[in-house]
Amino acid sequence: QVQLVESGGGLVQPGGSLRLSCTASGIIIDIYNMGWYRQAPGKQRELVARLTTTGSTNYTDSVKGRFTISRDNAKSTVYLQMNSLKPEDTAVYYCRADSLWYAYWGQGTQVTVSS
Repeated sequence: QVQLVESGGGLVQPGGSLRLSCTASGIIIDIYNMGWYRQAPGKQRELVARLTTTGSTNYTDSVKGRFTISRDNAKSTVYLQMNSLKPEDTAVYYCRADSLWYAYWGQGTQVTVSS
């Protein structure tokens, strides 16, 4: 059974930082592209950051220079380091593992940026 479990969300003030973690079981993440998506109330789900099996990264423009995606394959974990957080970063953040044939999603973790 495949499971992706996110952690690290919470409440943070504008300008603060959080690090999200996504730990996978049932798959070897070495052979999956890993990504973070987010969805705010009334908004469409959007790609935040993606890290391919070959090390290529893709970030949505609004987070470039502030967020960093990384992986530790030995720990079956992908991270999203979020710095200089803004209120508009508030959303539920979802971890995703995808290949050409399938994609798996985590349950999501809430990130709230507010003073």
